[in-house]
Amino acid sequence: MSENREIAKQVIEAIGGKENVASFAHCATRLRIMVHDKELIDQDRVENIDKVKGAFFNAGQFQIIFGTGTVNRIFDEVEQLGIKGTSKEEVKNQGKKEGNIFQRAIRTFGDVFVPIIPVLVATGLFMGLRGLLTQEQVLALFGITAADISPNFLLFTEVLTDTAFAFLPALVAWSAFRVFGGSPVLGIVLGLMLVNPALPNAYNVANGSEEALYMFGLIPIVGYQGSVLPAFFVGFLGAKFEKFLRKRVPESIDLIVTPFITLLVIITLGLFAIGPVFHTVEDWVLHGTMFLLDLPLGISGLVIGFFNQIIVVTGVHHIFNFLEIQLLEKTGSNPFNAIITCSMAAQGAACLAVGLKTKNAKLKALALPSSFSSFLGISEPAIFGVNLRYMKPFVMALIGGAVGGFMASIFGLAGTGMAITVIPGTLLYLNNQLFLYILCNVVAMAIAFILTWMFGYKDDKIEAISEGVQSKESVQKTTTTSSVITSNTSETTAQKEDGYTLRFPSPITGKTIPLESVPDPAFAQKHMGEGYAIEPAEGKVYAPFDGVVAHLMNKSKHALILEHESGVQLLIHVGIDTVSLKGSGFKTHIQTGDSIKAGQLLLEFDMEYISEAGLSTITPVLIPSGIGEVAAMDVNTGIQTTANKDEIMVVQMNSK
Repeated sequence: MSENREIAKQVIEAIGGKENVASFAHCATRLRIMVHDKELIDQDRVENIDKVKGAFFNAGQFQIIFGTGTVNRIFDEVEQLGIKGTSKEEVKNQGKKEGNIFQRAIRTFGDVFVPIIPVLVATGLFMGLRGLLTQEQVLALFGITAADISPNFLLFTEVLTDTAFAFLPALVAWSAFRVFGGSPVLGIVLGLMLVNPALPNAYNVANGSEEALYMFGLIPIVGYQGSVLPAFFVGFLGAKFEKFLRKRVPESIDLIVTPFITLLVIITLGLFAIGPVFHTVEDWVLHGTMFLLDLPLGISGLVIGFFNQIIVVTGVHHIFNFLEIQLLEKTGSNPFNAIITCSMAAQGAACLAVGLKTKNAKLKALALPSSFSSFLGISEPAIFGVNLRYMKPFVMALIGGAVGGFMASIFGLAGTGMAITVIPGTLLYLNNQLFLYILCNVVAMAIAFILTWMFGYKDDKIEAISEGVQSKESVQKTTTTSSVITSNTSETTAQKEDGYTLRFPSPITGKTIPLESVPDPAFAQKHMGEGYAIEPAEGKVYAPFDGVVAHLMNKSKHALILEHESGVQLLIHVGIDTVSLKGSGFKTHIQTGDSIKAGQLLLEFDMEYISEAGLSTITPVLIPSGIGEVAAMDVNTGIQTTANKDEIMVVQMNSK
């Protein structure tokens, strides 16, 4: 079996098995998975798989970062295991209801603009190369001056640099039709209508060489070269209107009537209403953006450089695409790029500091390539795989990004394009800005690296748990004693040379049954871990030992993870598929982070309510997969037990 095939198999097992997968897709760097039950995912186990650079929930999707190239191979292997891949659009559609209204709106906005970004990236590179080739210093190397450049050659470069923005409304309207379910070809035509040469050119109207047309003597009509919002809303309304018509126009004439009416109605609205209104809104947005960027003393760079990567974590950073497009179209340059680049470079440097400082082999293998990804312009592996997991490196990187952004703002750096940053982004600063661009990034990286090295990370008991188990140092501190639980009391005994034993009573009164009897394959096949299950006789969950509440599912309240003082965790999952109840029928008496005592009432659940909902009350109790110190386990099943009275689970731990 190939390495990637084994990784794919481990991924499926760690997310709850094939049956838990609702849809499965990938983007440039990560697998994007929609699952039926989030609680079946063992995130620690996922993050401990080879080549995984991080995993997190965002926009209703469980996203596993593998990086460019690798993700394609893993996705192919997953399909070979019998899981049919779905398109990114289908996965996104399933996640559209996740998040608040603002997050959903920004996500949709991003869905429209992301497909056209590669074209704008290429255009930005053309602009940078054109700036390089027309610099006097570069021309002098060939013994020529600007006057020696052929006008035809300059015309050719203008074709490369101007076309995408001249016909930008066609690209935006096409993508909007695609996202909102219309016929993309109608979007292209509507977008081209907005920039038809018969209309006064927007650029010429702006510089006074042409005048706008006035319909009815009141409504100004111009072309919308370079505009974004008019094309976006033309595409949105056009797609919705086309879908409305197709449901009502007879099939025999649909091919002729629907496109005709759609184009007629929408372009009329576009030129007479949508265009004038949203072009004005667009101007307001641009003026607001310019106001922020023009704040004195580098304030804009300081603020944007600090908060940019926080916005990336929230998943609403696609709004910057619109702002950058506006800046490039109106001013020909993009000051956002330099500031954002510094924030990304700082995250990479903080991650590099962790990778060089840690003695944890797994963390080192994760951090070093993740930092390099940031230097290539992809910061998610560093953020989600390393920096956010330990938090302090993330904060130190925010500081570095703020300082770098401050310098970029003071120097007035502005790229010729968008969407490429850090090392690849140098191509956007070939017009006499390259030295300052490199300087700002180096300063941001140096500050983030030094702060992280000195204050942001160390391999101690708390911060070195990068794989869901304790580090060697922390284990040595806790191996002198261990708690042995019998009945409702804790007894401390000396550590034995061959390990030690933990004895846990049942947290619930009822009948114990084997995991194999649980009516859920994720538990029955032990994808989630080893243990047993209980058929409850009463709806109460008690603490089986002294420890802390490592995690409580706050919304659904149906599951919790308890952590014993030895570091061993116990998952108690009340009922099967009870996450669908969204907390109804459950009452909690604790919250995440609370200390608990053996015998303490933690949770109450309404057994009758769960049964009336058609769900099983069978409750798995298990030690999650990935606890490496567990040598063996013995469970006493098939008996009636009273909570905190009878010894049910005996766990033999390896010597630490």
